[in-house]
Amino acid sequence: MTAKIGNKNIAQHRGRKERQDIRKTNIAREAVRQAEARAKYRNQVKGQLPLALSAAAA
Repeated sequence: MTAKIGNKNIAQHRGRKERQDIRKTNIAREAVRQAEARAKYRNQVKGQLPLALSAAAA
């Protein structure tokens, strides 16, 4: 019977450097998503086009 592997990083043979790279890319990806969401849902004046749409139309 084999030993139970309790750590996903050990099971998938991930080293420290690779885990740091994954973490950095995840943080960067999440920052981009948050920036897009902030731009999309920013408070607008009633009846006025959002900034993203008005910039694309011009």
